[in-house]
Amino acid sequence: MENKEIFERISSDPDILHGKPCIKGTRIPVYLIVSLVAEGVSIDEIIKDYPSLTPQDIKAAVKYASKLCEYEAYAV
Repeated sequence: MENKEIFERISSDPDILHGKPCIKGTRIPVYLIVSLVAEGVSIDEIIKDYPSLTPQDIKAAVKYASKLCEYEAYAV
């Protein structure tokens, strides 16, 4: 998945969830999707609970989060 594809699926609007990154056209935040994936919830299960999502949306959310980590500099 290329960066262009990621940003076609992710948006940040100050009027929606205080600007937190969400899947475009939804109020489903990236952090929620990434948390579910981290807990081992399958793509199919996520889509069952959030039917407006597609597998590509979920992959874009994970890729978006990985890009943030790639460029974020902080001490652990």
